[in-house]
Amino acid sequence: MDGPPEQGRDYNYGMARSGCVFCAIIAGDEPADVVLERDGAIGFLDRTPLFRGHVLVVPRAHVVTLPELADVGPFFEAVQLVAAAIPVALGAQGTFVAINNVVSQSVPHLHAHVVPRTRGDGLRGFFWPRSKYAPGEAEVIADRLRAALP
Repeated sequence: MDGPPEQGRDYNYGMARSGCVFCAIIAGDEPADVVLERDGAIGFLDRTPLFRGHVLVVPRAHVVTLPELADVGPFFEAVQLVAAAIPVALGAQGTFVAINNVVSQSVPHLHAHVVPRTRGDGLRGFFWPRSKYAPGEAEVIADRLRAALP
């Protein structure tokens, strides 16, 4: 197939999909620690991060996979901004950026994981431990990331 799939009944381009938690976050109906808001994308802290500061960047348009996203520019610009902000805001040495398409995609809405990395952090392979934020910790990290983003 060349390019993204055609719009049709299986694709809900530009519209929120009922029952999609990410669409609810975008609409402001579901709480999230938002660190970045742009016309084409939004970034917020993952509720069960690999490491503190793990951000999910999602396009505002409801699409399930990357090949379905008609205009990738605004989405990847947001990913790039978050990847640049994490080392500055959190003292990380770098980031890991990943996108699952269908397999291992816990929410059926395209999203990029932007994860802070440091040498020796223990992240190996694809069997990564998840954790939760301590009370108030997510807000502090979200504030730091917001301050580091343009």
